Amino acid sequence: MRLDPRMLRQFLAVCREGSISRAAKSEHVSQPSVSMAIGQLERVLGVKLFHRTHKGVLLTSAGEALKLKALAIENLLVTAQEEIKSLADEVSGPLHIGGTPGAMSSVMGEVIREFCGKYPSFKIKLTECHEATAHRLLKTYDLDIAILTAGPYSLSDDFTELPLFSDSLLLVTGKANSHLPDHVNIAELARHRWLLPDKVSGFKHQINTLFLDNDIPLPSNVIYTDSLLTLKRILINSDYLAILPRDVVKSELESRQLRSIEINNFDSRRRVGLIWLAERDLSPFAKAFVGHASECIYS
Repeated sequence: MRLDPRMLRQFLAVCREGSISRAAKSEHVSQPSVSMAIGQLERVLGVKLFHRTHKGVLLTSAGEALKLKALAIENLLVTAQEEIKSLADEVSGPLHIGGTPGAMSSVMGEVIREFCGKYPSFKIKLTECHEATAHRLLKTYDLDIAILTAGPYSLSDDFTELPLFSDSLLLVTGKANSHLPDHVNIAELARHRWLLPDKVSGFKHQINTLFLDNDIPLPSNVIYTDSLLTLKRILINSDYLAILPRDVVKSELESRQLRSIEINNFDSRRRVGLIWLAERDLSPFAKAFVGHASECIYS
């Protein structure tokens, strides 16, 4: 027996609401019909999907796995409806791209101008998120493609990765630190004021490794932020330090709002690429974006 999409919708309602009664209310159906749908799903799959408690229900490991697939189906249906409507309006898309702020700004700023020449009318949605969220949203089809800074680890087989480029990481500061020399040892700055990335990511791991490899504790006088706009304004107007990719602060360095300081014995690069779910067949428009991004960066 095949899974019924209507049962999956009621299953997602239970996941969302945390109880069968609240799910029935949100779906405007009776509680017995939701219970029957969940029971039928469990019989078809041969597993328990929920643990029943006095406070509601909790997903089992099998339930968590089904939730990912059910969300993917739901999002795929929504995207299909949007795509058909866009075709009728002679608009390409939709395409939902997510990623970390630095990686997104580096790629989209370089790619989008020429892409507009090939596709004069399209619908693209951009969502800033950290890597773990991007991976999860790719698995549920909320994102089509992610633009991420690659870490020192390998991606799981769930994903396909297309490396685009790499650039150097710089120690960056504003005019308030004009007294600092052009070359420093990282140990000399450990007690300084620092801006560091907040969310766990490959980029954050690279920065942490810089301190740990030199037997230096991570800075304690620190502001954590993943907002590039906020970070740049703080750097320009204060004596904070940050390590950032060259491409991200290129314009501020050229206008001399910020300057870079060379860290002795530090030669690290940030690698940026596109990733998508390996099992997913991307839409023609998404494939066109991937191909164009590759051509634009490497040309």
